[in-house]
Amino acid sequence: MPQATHSGKIVIGDLVLPCAVLDNGMRVLSERGVTKALGGKRGGSHWKRKSKSPNGTNLPVYISAGSLTPFIPSSLVLALSQPIRYRYRNGKIGNGVVATLLPEVCDVWLKARRADALHRTQHHIAANAEILILGLANVGIVALVDEATGYQEVRDRNELHRILEAYISKELLPWAKRFPDEFYQQLFRLRGWEYSPPQPKRPKLVGKLTNEIVYQKLPPGVLRELRNRNPVIKNGWRQHKHHQFLTEDIGNPHLEKHIVAVTALMRAARGWATFKRLLTRAFPTHGDQYDLGLEFDDED
Repeated sequence: MPQATHSGKIVIGDLVLPCAVLDNGMRVLSERGVTKALGGKRGGSHWKRKSKSPNGTNLPVYISAGSLTPFIPSSLVLALSQPIRYRYRNGKIGNGVVATLLPEVCDVWLKARRADALHRTQHHIAANAEILILGLANVGIVALVDEATGYQEVRDRNELHRILEAYISKELLPWAKRFPDEFYQQLFRLRGWEYSPPQPKRPKLVGKLTNEIVYQKLPPGVLRELRNRNPVIKNGWRQHKHHQFLTEDIGNPHLEKHIVAVTALMRAARGWATFKRLLTRAFPTHGDQYDLGLEFDDED
């Protein structure tokens, strides 16, 4: 039986939904909590309906009313017929419903209301369903569960771990040319530096700019890990190239595709400021400031 590792409550208006994240990663809502939030009651009529339900269907109380039957898709019947049994951290056993099914449950009530199929005593349930579905329209139910239970911190750490597993190589790769000459030609042109092949002298600022326009555009956490793996040793230089620590199957292919795209943007720009605006629009990162793209190039 799965164990709840994180638990909490989602609050939407005056409605409260107890929720949990299980040790298998499943996000669930308390079946009793969903019933209470919608305004349903576990009365005798519910048990009578369960005993007479066709094909052994065992729907939870909040969606077992006969008036709802025509509006419940078979996939939802199958998903709800067997509740998720899980163990709370205090050892008690609870019944849960997969969190992502809640919008479908609410939609059943709203369809029945639109078809004028509800009894007057059920209208308040449809009203609560509308409140819930409007609340969920703004933020996904999985995100709400993660926030309410505090699981988002674990989720973020797990996601970072998966990213680094995919992008960072366990072994140092031999050097290979990843940045074409044109990348540096265009970079020097936009910065107003003289480019003299075959091996132009590169200012130290080149490394900082390369991190800014290339490595920072890789998934979050990758550049930080590259800096940890490849620290500055003396005179501000690093012993290896960052790309030698990227994986061959995912990290370096992504890097090379990004370099091609960045080089194309540099080629199209008349100056550094124009290029940075194009780069922000094409590859935004958290904290970037957007412009409307209406101003003239400041290099013209």
